[in-house]
Amino acid sequence: MKDSNFLKENNGRLIWHPMTSPKDSADNPPKIITGAADVSIIDIDGHRVIDGVGGLWNVNLGYSCQPVKDAIAKQLDTLPYYSTFRGTSNDVSIELSFELSEFFAPDGLSRAFFTSGGSDSVETSLRLARQYHKLRGEAGRTKFLSLKKGYHGTHIGGASVNGNANFRNAYEPLLPGCFHIPAPYTYRNPFNETDSEKLAQLCLQALEDEIAFQGANTIAAMIMEPILGAGGVIPPHHSFPPAVQEICNRNGILLITDEVITAYGRTGAWSGARLWGIQPDMMATAKAITNGYFPFGVVMLGERMIEVFEDNSEAKIGHGYTYSGHPVGAAAALACLAETKRLNVIENATARGTQLYEGCKALREKYDIIGDVRGGHGLMTAIEMVGDRLTKKPIDGGTAQTVQEVAYQNGAMVRVSGPNLILSPPLVLSQDDATTILSALDAGLATV
Repeated sequence: MKDSNFLKENNGRLIWHPMTSPKDSADNPPKIITGAADVSIIDIDGHRVIDGVGGLWNVNLGYSCQPVKDAIAKQLDTLPYYSTFRGTSNDVSIELSFELSEFFAPDGLSRAFFTSGGSDSVETSLRLARQYHKLRGEAGRTKFLSLKKGYHGTHIGGASVNGNANFRNAYEPLLPGCFHIPAPYTYRNPFNETDSEKLAQLCLQALEDEIAFQGANTIAAMIMEPILGAGGVIPPHHSFPPAVQEICNRNGILLITDEVITAYGRTGAWSGARLWGIQPDMMATAKAITNGYFPFGVVMLGERMIEVFEDNSEAKIGHGYTYSGHPVGAAAALACLAETKRLNVIENATARGTQLYEGCKALREKYDIIGDVRGGHGLMTAIEMVGDRLTKKPIDGGTAQTVQEVAYQNGAMVRVSGPNLILSPPLVLSQDDATTILSALDAGLATV
């Protein structure tokens, strides 16, 4: 291992980091994280902070989950890799598919297609949606609908259905036939509607209008996050997801829930679909399935998909990844799923999520720079900062970075996304840990 001076000198110089510019990484070197334990991370200078980001929404069980580490080590000694392409399989991926079918049975999902991560899971869902309609004799159903402000990863299909221009503009033209519906974002929306239930109805009408305009028989699927995550933690009114499903069903459109963030307990329910009482045709998952300890994902499939693919000899899936069903990832996922259920993390996610949400609302009463606080569903909370509450003028990027840096120096890593400070800590967060995060945020906000 190179010494700390070498690492600091080269930090931000030789790596092109995701979601920023090479120049920014060189001018503002990223923090070098060298250790982690429980729900804390430790940087190269020995500074220890609560990880209010949970890695990247994925370290639900914290950094000291020994059963998952043991499962990975054991599997490396037994079968470190083998392909699941045509003609071969492995024992742990079979066992995992059974456990997942049991876990997602209430969501109406019972088949698994394994991937390497969240973007892969989204891409797989989009591809299988198009193939589903071709197999049914409706090859003209190629278009996709999604929500503005939604985030669906970085592959060409996922970027195309992303509802944020920041993830699209540099790579356009993208996949044709992708159309975006206004999100049920109460704080900012084109209807200037602040009532969440009324806004949900306006967005649903926009969905109906878009389907009518495009022609239902041209649309393959609607993809949406049950709660918009990277877009700023935007939960819909409870009437919205069931109505979206009804509209999709009525028009022969598949519904894909992007649960790369929301599956496995993040929302205080075992899935975002279950939170809202819906049953999607496909569910894209990843992140917490292995607690971040191994790159892995899975698309879970429902009855409509199963009937068409399993009863058709022509339904060859010409798609997959070298690491689909990777035995080490599958072993990690099995251990992670068992520990997630044993700890019943949804209870603590609800309790600590309420604590953070209420604490952030109290900070809004204290600081005019806070325009909106969103959360209330598990451990997903966002503070949206503004330069002026009356006009909702967004703050400049430097202000958000200052809040983040001061919070870090005061004991908590928080995430900046545009004008938003996003909290997505591990689901095993303690009451004292949550208090530390709120105190650190208080210090950061006081500074600006």
